[in-house]
Amino acid sequence: MAKLLIIDDERAIRSTLREILEYENYEVEDIDNGVDGLELIKKKKFDLVLCDIKMNKMDGMEVLEQALAYSPDLPFIMISGHGTVETAIEASKKGAFDFISKPPDLNRLLITVRNALDRGTLVTETKVLKRKVSKTRDILGSSDNINKIKETIERVAPTEARVLITGANGSGKELVARWLHEKSNRADSPLIEVNCAAIPSELIESELFGHEKGSFTSAVKQRIGKFELANGGTLFLDEIGDMSLSAQAKVLRALQEHKITRVGGEKEFEVNVRVLAATNKDLLKEIEDGNFRMDLYHRLNVINIHVPHLRERIEDIPEIAQNFLEDICKDYGMPVKKISEGGMLALQNLPWTGNVRELHNMIERLIILSDKVITDHDVVAFANPGGGTNIGSSSGTNGTSSSSSSVVPNYDKFTNFQDYKDYAEREFIKFKLEKNNWNVSKTADDIDIQRSHLYSKIEKYGLKRTAE
Repeated sequence: MAKLLIIDDERAIRSTLREILEYENYEVEDIDNGVDGLELIKKKKFDLVLCDIKMNKMDGMEVLEQALAYSPDLPFIMISGHGTVETAIEASKKGAFDFISKPPDLNRLLITVRNALDRGTLVTETKVLKRKVSKTRDILGSSDNINKIKETIERVAPTEARVLITGANGSGKELVARWLHEKSNRADSPLIEVNCAAIPSELIESELFGHEKGSFTSAVKQRIGKFELANGGTLFLDEIGDMSLSAQAKVLRALQEHKITRVGGEKEFEVNVRVLAATNKDLLKEIEDGNFRMDLYHRLNVINIHVPHLRERIEDIPEIAQNFLEDICKDYGMPVKKISEGGMLALQNLPWTGNVRELHNMIERLIILSDKVITDHDVVAFANPGGGTNIGSSSGTNGTSSSSSSVVPNYDKFTNFQDYKDYAEREFIKFKLEKNNWNVSKTADDIDIQRSHLYSKIEKYGLKRTAE
C-alpha cells in the first residue's frame, strides 16, 4: 500500500484529499505546515507528497527544494488556489512531478497520483536493475566498522571530495569505490577503473592520458586515455601506490588544473573527473622511502576510508557467508545449502589471510564438496585445500569415518602469526598451481593477483613442480 503525505494549512482541503485517497486504499498522513512536513519526510518513508504552495512558516516551494535535496526520487504534486502558468513552470523546474489547482478535479487528481507513483516505482526499479548490471554488491555486515563506512559513504558520495580508500587485498576497497560512485551526483556518468599495479610503468601514462599516433614505437593509432573516458564521471585509481613517479606528477597536474595532455601531443584537454583512489600500501611509508609524492597524497587524501580486515569484524562473517551461500547456490542452480552453528563458528575462527575474497572462495568450495548441511568438520577439512589428498574424511583404526588430521597443521610449530600466514599462503598457492597443472597465468587469474607477483611468491616459497 502506497504511503502519501498531504501538507496544507487548510483543514478542509486536507480532510477532503485524505477522504478521497483513503477511499482509493492509499495510506495517508497529513500536516498543516511545511516545517513539520519536512521533519516527517526525514523521519518516515513516503511514496508521494501533495504539498500546498502558499503556507505559513515555510513556503511550499521551499519544502519542495529541501525535501528533494534529502530524497531526490520522492514525487511531489504541488497544489495551489492561486495557480498560474508561471507557478507551474517554476514548480516543474524545482523538481515537482505535476501541479494541480484548487479545488482539485477528482479524476485528474487520482490520475496524477497514480502516474506519480508509477514513475517513482520505475525510478526505483531502474536503479535496482542498473545495480544488478553493474554487479555492485551490497556492503554486507553490521559491525561498528562497517556501519561507520556506510555512514561515511552516505555523507561523502554526494560531494565532489576525493577519497583515498585503504585496506588489505580482498577487503572490499573496490566495492566502497563503486558505492561512492553509485550514490554520487555522477551516477549516470561512467565509472572508469584503472588497476595501476597491472599496467607496466612505461605504459601507465598512455593508459591514463592517452597518446597520439606515432608518439612511440607501438603507437600505431590515436588512443583516448582513462581521464578523457571518465569525463563527467568518476575515475577509480586502484593500487595507486604502485604508480610510477612520473605518472604521479602528471596525475597531480590533472587534479590541480583539470587539464591533461596526451602522450606525444601538445593540445590540452579540459576534464571534469572525480578521482577515487585505493591502496593496500602504507603511503606515508612509501613517501619516506621516496616512492610516492607527498603533494599527490594530500590531494588524494581529502577523505580517508579504511576498510578493516575480515579478522577485525568476525561478527560480520555469518551475514557475509550466508549471502555468498545463497548467491553461489543460485548461480549453480542447486538448492541452497545450510551452515550449521558449529560450521559458522569454525568459519569465524579461521585466520582469513585473503579477507572477503578468500571467504567467497571458501564458501564456493564448501558448497561443492559438502553435503546439504555444512558442518564444522567440513570447514576444518576444506579450510586448507593444499594440505593433502585426504581432504574429506579418512577411515580411523576402528573403521569409522573421521575428519582427516592431515589437513590441520600443527599450530605449535608456528612461533608467530606471520609464520602461520606464510604457511597458509604457500599451501594455498601450491594447491592452485597443481589444480591448474602449473599454468601460472591461469593460476594468477584464478587467485586474482598479478602474474609477476605470483612468480615472486613461487620463488619466495621455493615451490617446484613435482616430476610425474
